[in-house]
Amino acid sequence: MDDPFRRPTFGTAVYYREPMVALEWLEKAFGFERTLLVTDSEGKLAHSEMKFGDGYIMVGSEYSEDMSSPLGVGGKNTAGVHVQLQSGIDEHCARARAAGAVITREPADQFYGDRVYAARDPEGHVWSFGQTVKKVSREDAERDSGLTIEGWA
Repeated sequence: MDDPFRRPTFGTAVYYREPMVALEWLEKAFGFERTLLVTDSEGKLAHSEMKFGDGYIMVGSEYSEDMSSPLGVGGKNTAGVHVQLQSGIDEHCARARAAGAVITREPADQFYGDRVYAARDPEGHVWSFGQTVKKVSREDAERDSGLTIEGWA
């Protein structure tokens, strides 16, 4: 993502009451890297982007009833962001916890071969992080979970 006009096919946006504070926190807690910061004449955030690996997020201010921090809707989340790590998930969780993230799901191995944890940021967004730790066949995943799985590559 060195070219600011070339982005991955898919990204997401998260909204905060205090987006400048959120940018710093996301860097410290989760290791996101700020790639674009646009401010107005008063120094308020107009638009920002952060990357992690080959993905990106936009971090913005609450600006309407439809675009709100969880703080503006009773702490509820209607979507989440999942980040796939290549390595170091337990250390990543420790880093997030040390930065003040509330760990809502401790790191645990899943039937599909990933180790996953989830964390809530200071404004209530819930983030999940995973790392593939074991190759698992569809048949083994179905056996271990009791689920029927379609589309397993």
